[in-house]
Amino acid sequence: MPAAREALLDAASAVLARRPWPRVRMVDVAAMSGLSRQTLYNEFGTKEGLGRALVRREADAYLAGIDRALAAEGDPAERLTAAAEWTVAAARRSALLRALLTGCWSERLPRPVPGAADSGSPVPAQRRADAPLPAPADLLALARDRCLAALCAPGASGVHPELLLLACEVGMRLALSCVQAPSARDGAGRLVREALDPLLARTV
Repeated sequence: MPAAREALLDAASAVLARRPWPRVRMVDVAAMSGLSRQTLYNEFGTKEGLGRALVRREADAYLAGIDRALAAEGDPAERLTAAAEWTVAAARRSALLRALLTGCWSERLPRPVPGAADSGSPVPAQRRADAPLPAPADLLALARDRCLAALCAPGASGVHPELLLLACEVGMRLALSCVQAPSARDGAGRLVREALDPLLARTV
């Protein structure tokens, strides 16, 4: 992502942390970034376009974090536990990600309109931001499929793919349950590990 666009999104996030989205002004975002309002409008078109880009970046960052968690050494249960812990920790830090994962949008947040925007933007990243965003079930499925792809890579594990698919589904759904209702028992990690260890010990 170009540095100017990233700086503008960082600035928008900083302004959003201080005030609800309806009170976020483009002039404030430009001033926070140190870039001109013209650059801001060139990149995002409108405030609504900026909001869609913020939400898109959050979804992308979440999936990138899933990939990083899965890249760690360990058996499938350990790696899925890491992905679940990342999900819960990231959602705790980000109200946007919590909304994406649960579908519960507050008035403080830029809420994407269902469906694609009529994007005439010349900026490729904005055309992507204007495309439909994943619904909670879709985002969870994307995370699950990344887990499965990582664990089914050649030499990654000796567990049967059917069990791995079930383990990925269980792990991500348990993580989502901890996002919606935080666990009082050592968080998502222990919950996921206790569920997955016996599951992955089975044979098909």
